[in-house]
Amino acid sequence: MSVPQLVVIVSGFPRHSETFALTELNALDDAGMLAALFCTKPGDAGACQPAALRLLGRVHLLDSDGPARLEQAAYYLEDTDVSGIHAYFAHTPAEVASDLAVMLGVPFGFSVHARDARKVPREQLFDRAQRAACVVACNSDVAHEFDGSGARVTLVPHGVDVRRFSPRRTVAETFRILAVGRLVEKKGFHVLIDALSQLPGPWRLRVVGDGPEKGRLLAQVQALRLGDRVTFGGIVTHEALAAEYGVADVVVVPSICDATGDRDGLPNVVLEGMASAAAIVATDAGAITSAVRDGDTGVVVPAGDVTALRAALRRLAAAPAERRRLGDAAREVAVREFDAPTCASRFVSVLREAYA
Repeated sequence: MSVPQLVVIVSGFPRHSETFALTELNALDDAGMLAALFCTKPGDAGACQPAALRLLGRVHLLDSDGPARLEQAAYYLEDTDVSGIHAYFAHTPAEVASDLAVMLGVPFGFSVHARDARKVPREQLFDRAQRAACVVACNSDVAHEFDGSGARVTLVPHGVDVRRFSPRRTVAETFRILAVGRLVEKKGFHVLIDALSQLPGPWRLRVVGDGPEKGRLLAQVQALRLGDRVTFGGIVTHEALAAEYGVADVVVVPSICDATGDRDGLPNVVLEGMASAAAIVATDAGAITSAVRDGDTGVVVPAGDVTALRAALRRLAAAPAERRRLGDAAREVAVREFDAPTCASRFVSVLREAYA
């Protein structure tokens, strides 16, 4: 059987936070299935994740709209044998994939992650899914967006590099708390800071990431007089991020549903923290509980509940043995269920079958 040649359409490329995409795109390339790569908007400025480097020279920005955008894509594909068009998100990339597939007379499909599904009107999303050769959901929460559509949705988690993110425990007298993610409302970092404002004992919080909420969070820290305990580390690459987990006693994922209804699916930080054998304190937002199981691989509290989050942190601050137990169990699940090469191999297999 010949290997299908796929055109993949992403949103911005490269993106600092979308490391999951790099694993799957590189897996497609390794399988000889990545014929071309398009993005619908520019990527993030500055240094990119190391895994993006091999793809940078192959990505084409579709900087037009409507028919002109399709003509631009067709121009780049003039001498390319194409078996199908796969979009990496359900909104604009999937719209472009659908239209380009019609133009070229090939099937299309798309992956779906979290907010991208909720950016598309329900009727339009269902229609798109029904016409697709495949719909790949990376978590159970976003898969439920298609309930009632009649479309077949395949669940394939992104996974985590369990070799890069591995246990590196260190000992310190201060209780060290780590939070990682884009500084946006749905990450719930403002809830975490409120919870910490009355947490007793010596503790330090390090926040890794950047985003539009940074000013608000800094002001909150200053208003609560926590400036000597909370630091913001900005954006770091995967290589540096592994070390951040290694010096954390707990990793907190305080995700919420924001004012627009947006919420996380299964954030990268959850699996990275688990693979690093860190004790995880997380909320029940999105699909987080598909990996963080209360009392087993971490501690789960209700989203937005400041009191419950503070209580969980207070308990773990006084229980190093419990932190180790939770971290060891989390590492086992990460290796068994979310190993990145295994997950990426399944992703490639799903697309190979769909576009054969």
